[in-house]
Amino acid sequence: MPSLAVMKMAKKSSKKRRKRRRIRKLPLLVLIVSVLILVFASCLGLVWWHYTDSQKPVQANSEQVKFVVDDGDNLRTVTTKLEDAGLIKDAKMAYYYVRLNKINSLYAGTYMLDKSWDLATILDYVGDFSNTEQDHIVLTIIEGDWAKDIAKRIEAATGISAESLMELWNDRGWIEAQRERYPFITDEMFNDGVRIYLEGYLFPSTYFVNPEADRYEVTYTLLDQTLAVYRQFQEQIEGNELSTHQIFTLASIVQYEAGGSEEDQRTIAGVFYNRLRIGMALQSSVTVCYAIDFDKEVDNWTACEVNSSFESPYNTYMYPGLPPGPIDNPGAASFNSVLNPIESNYYYFMADVCGDGKIYYAESLADHNANVARYLTPGCLAGN
Repeated sequence: MPSLAVMKMAKKSSKKRRKRRRIRKLPLLVLIVSVLILVFASCLGLVWWHYTDSQKPVQANSEQVKFVVDDGDNLRTVTTKLEDAGLIKDAKMAYYYVRLNKINSLYAGTYMLDKSWDLATILDYVGDFSNTEQDHIVLTIIEGDWAKDIAKRIEAATGISAESLMELWNDRGWIEAQRERYPFITDEMFNDGVRIYLEGYLFPSTYFVNPEADRYEVTYTLLDQTLAVYRQFQEQIEGNELSTHQIFTLASIVQYEAGGSEEDQRTIAGVFYNRLRIGMALQSSVTVCYAIDFDKEVDNWTACEVNSSFESPYNTYMYPGLPPGPIDNPGAASFNSVLNPIESNYYYFMADVCGDGKIYYAESLADHNANVARYLTPGCLAGN
């Protein structure tokens, strides 16, 4: 049997061997980590080199290329098309560049680009609409435009007679023949008293129109965009308590009353729903503006306020419920507001037209009258 001293020496020797093994393993671990760091750094450096290189011109010598950005193209689509056209080196890296630099400007049109330009120059050029080749007519319809104003805009841009457009937009036979193409066309569009059948259905946007287009082609272009918006909201439209035509009509009133503020549009839509549900008159002065064919270009809003007894089915002071049809052509935000109103106990609202234009809401007539007395002073009204 080994002595105690021998056993102690054996244990000590075993500890030294384990320690030596640990010491031998440590350099190997350091080596592996170092290699991984070097590989990662090399890969990162390679990616960065590729990213920066992709921003350089594809060639040194000048070579012009016609490049088209189509309606509906997004930034990813454009970078792919730029690579396909041989104008940039890498579409994916170009897209990362776009995202990192928060580039948002993009305009449909035809551009003359050059292969000697770097990525930044190309994106700046495509992001400036003035650089497009004008082989089309630019037509801009503003949210809240009346049909008659849209017709004038089209006539000014294309030469198509505004009168002929208005005739088409009031041609019941032609409009009804488009039902299969446009499901938003319903019998209610032809309600008694409707002034212009397509009022409210000519969607506001910027369009690129063929110079040779006739009144039918231009109208189809506008209605196609209306259809796109209708499809966007179709499920909500079909599930709403109002009919399709009523939604278009209410959206047009909200557009006129609230302007571009999304919160005010949604709140005002909620106010009108509250009134409709209890059978209370909408009493919207903007419907009077439309009823008397008020010139929207003239800054004289009091003309609508003082004509609440004007005889017209569009006058929501005299006739309960919604008017027979839309009173302007609303944008997508107004449709969203009508389909997603802000619920409240408000039944009244008024705008501080004498001040900053802020809209004040009230639950009772007494509170509403207090707001009117406070913000619409006689001196202010006299000055308008």
